[in-house]
Amino acid sequence: MPAFLDSYFWNIANSEFWVGVGLVLFFAIVFMAGAHKLVAGALDAKAAKIQGELDEAARLRAEAEALLAQIRQEKAEAEAQASAMLAAAEADARQMEADARARLEESVARRQALAERKIAQAETQAMTEVKTAAVEMAARIAEDVLAKRVEGQKSDPLLDQAISDLGQRLN
Repeated sequence: MPAFLDSYFWNIANSEFWVGVGLVLFFAIVFMAGAHKLVAGALDAKAAKIQGELDEAARLRAEAEALLAQIRQEKAEAEAQASAMLAAAEADARQMEADARARLEESVARRQALAERKIAQAETQAMTEVKTAAVEMAARIAEDVLAKRVEGQKSDPLLDQAISDLGQRLN
C-alpha cells in the first residue's frame, strides 16, 4: 500500500509530509516559471538540429551514391573505350603486318627479277665472249693454216691483208 494513503503520512508533524509539500511547491514554482517550456524548447532545438544533421547526411549519401553511379558509368565507358582502342590497335597491327608482308613479297619479287635479268645479261655476255674467243681462235688457226700452205708459195700482199683483216671482220 502506498505511503500517501496512510494517515500517518498526512500528519503535519511528519517530516515526510513536509518533504512532499516542498516537492509539490518546487514543481509548481518550476512550472510557473516556464521551465518546462525552456526544457521543451531546448529539446525541440536539439531535435531540429539532429533532424538537420540527418537530412544533411541523407543528402550527402544521395550525392555519394550519385557520384558512385557516375564513376561506375565512367569506368564502364572507359573500359569499353579501352577495349575498342585495343581492338582497333590489333586490327591496325594486322593490317600493318599484311602490308609489310605484301611489300616484302613485292621487294623479293623485284630483287628476284633483277637477279634473273642480271643472270640473263651475264649469260648473254658470256656467250658473246665465248663466241668472240672462238672466232678469234678460228681466225688464228685459219691464219696459221693458210700461212703454212702459202709458205711454200709466193706471198700475195692482198691475200696477206685479207687474212690479217679476217679476225676483225668476223667479230
